[in-house]
Amino acid sequence: MKLLGMIGGTSWHSTIEYYRLLNQLAGERIGADQNPPLLLYSLNIQLMREQNLKAINSAYLEIAKKLEAAGAGAIIICANTPHMVYSYVQPKINIPILHIADAVGIEAQKKGYKRLGLLGNKPTMTKGFLQNRLKEIYKIEVIIPEDEYLDDCHGFVSKELTQGKFTDKARNFFLSQLESLQKKGADAIIMGCTELPILIPQDKTNIPLLETTDLHAQMAVDFIFEDED
Repeated sequence: MKLLGMIGGTSWHSTIEYYRLLNQLAGERIGADQNPPLLLYSLNIQLMREQNLKAINSAYLEIAKKLEAAGAGAIIICANTPHMVYSYVQPKINIPILHIADAVGIEAQKKGYKRLGLLGNKPTMTKGFLQNRLKEIYKIEVIIPEDEYLDDCHGFVSKELTQGKFTDKARNFFLSQLESLQKKGADAIIMGCTELPILIPQDKTNIPLLETTDLHAQMAVDFIFEDED
């Protein structure tokens, strides 16, 4: 098995989901009595809340280099929003960062989806680091909620979901956004916040959901075992 580096902490609730999935999916291949080797660096989420891109890029590069030096063969960033650092960090290290948009794009192509809705915090929905990669590589269009709802999306994610709070108010709000995006032509919805599928699992809606955490974790496990397949 290859050694995977993990950058977590944004939020730690998200990181737990990644850690659980990586071990669970690996266990399905090697037996539940075993687990894959993993290197985890969990940073303070306050870094992301300050929204200083220069500081964020610098921190992620430093962490990525530490994981590479420690022997990681690839890195997985355990959340959606921090993928904003990809274009800065990836060229400066010698191991791949497994991009979450690739996990989504591959699955969307398999399902024949051409237009996807995106829910998450405001940077994830508006900065373009997911949308642009999906459009450039996979020819998939991405749509987001109307401007009037973006702050509410961000507020529920940053003040509730990333702090482990899952309220009916948040659930009803995001269910309404799912329906609105579908009416605007979305074939499926990218759940672009790791905690969103905890709030609204697939069995709570008839709208197809692309759970980025699950897809990303599967990509990472494929990497761990790729020389053995």
